[in-house]
Amino acid sequence: MEEMKDISMAGLRSMFYMVTPNESSFQHVEEVPKYTSQASPFFITLILLELVVGWIKMGKPIASISDGITSIFAGIISRLPSLFMRGLELTTYIFVWNHFRMVVLPWDSPWTWWLAFLAVDFGYYWVHRSSHEVSFMWAAHQVHHSSEYYNLSTALRQSLVHHFLSWVFYLPMALAVPPSVFAVHIEFNLLYQFWIHTEVIKDLGPLEWILNTPSHHRVHHGRNLYCIDKNYGGVLIVWDRLFGTFTPEKDKVVYGLVFPIKTYESLNIQFHYYRYLWRKASRFNTLSEKLSTFSNGPSWKPGKPRLGDHEQVPHLTGKEVPLDRQLSLAARLYLVIHFLLVLGLYFKVKTMQSQLTVLAMIGYMLLTFTSLGHLMDRRPKAAVWEMLRCAVMLALQSYGYMDAIVPALTTPAKAFVSLCLLFWVLHNGSQLVRIKNKSN
Repeated sequence: MEEMKDISMAGLRSMFYMVTPNESSFQHVEEVPKYTSQASPFFITLILLELVVGWIKMGKPIASISDGITSIFAGIISRLPSLFMRGLELTTYIFVWNHFRMVVLPWDSPWTWWLAFLAVDFGYYWVHRSSHEVSFMWAAHQVHHSSEYYNLSTALRQSLVHHFLSWVFYLPMALAVPPSVFAVHIEFNLLYQFWIHTEVIKDLGPLEWILNTPSHHRVHHGRNLYCIDKNYGGVLIVWDRLFGTFTPEKDKVVYGLVFPIKTYESLNIQFHYYRYLWRKASRFNTLSEKLSTFSNGPSWKPGKPRLGDHEQVPHLTGKEVPLDRQLSLAARLYLVIHFLLVLGLYFKVKTMQSQLTVLAMIGYMLLTFTSLGHLMDRRPKAAVWEMLRCAVMLALQSYGYMDAIVPALTTPAKAFVSLCLLFWVLHNGSQLVRIKNKSN
């Protein structure tokens, strides 16, 4: 029990980089704890706590149910590749270390630990900055900026593709820093950035000069003209101060993409910008212009500087309202229950051994993200999608692939899904009858 408590506290402290070199130095990569998994229980706890504190301090909801669910779905999507393989960042790092290292820094030295801390954060600054200044990288990173709210759930809104693009920025470290040390800091750097996605914490005093804080990161997520392409830091804000990309929080920040996407459909959020880039490139005549569409800044056009300009950024009044399609209490309750069911499936999938089964479960989860996204968007064909999804879910439950996390709830869960399927069958049937009567 005491050991489990220590592991749990280590997960919480790692979110704030409150760990010492002695307790987080390991000789081999295999020995590095799964800090992200240890911290996962605190994600939901802190999100719920933020909702309560935010309501008390601000007197209004700090998120909509639909937006929060969409953010967590994006977080799950971003982690799906890890069900099949080790992260590309660590895989390529180990390859370079094994074949090209020039110096071997001691894995158990505090100096190596602190050097890795700085190097990883410096690498992250350039990963992040490039993700805003290179269009094909922005196509992945825009997922993280797509929410018009700013809260802890927004931190989980990540791209499926981004990890396949960031690995090259960390490879210089592999010439000297052992992979086990890198593996620790790449997790800590990511975990630190969870808690800065909040409006509840306003100012951290003198720490604002050194650390990336909620205030600095609010600016980064803003679509106000003064916020665009600013404050790229991960843990430290000093990189932005050094390279001229820092700006303090001033006017009220309006969050989201410059041109909001206005949807909750997860796969559309993940991939819509790639379609946009392809259409944009197809309008140009020369090969150079077509390639520049992907390598230059998102607002670039022929005749503009490489990073483009902000001429077309819409004027903001400060009275903009985030996307929140009004849903009934019953619809919101329905969403929450099915969200919890798919969340339980995700945690169960991580323990499955058969890759074919895992692939099938991922297919079902993607169907769920799509169908619930249609419901939250209030699309006309949402009922058909839900009928199909509930039928698939009932089949998975019947074959034992979707047992509830709490065994006693397995039978009630199956009964609930059966009722949902019956509802959607009747709903779609009545819709067909109504359409037929109108045509007659």
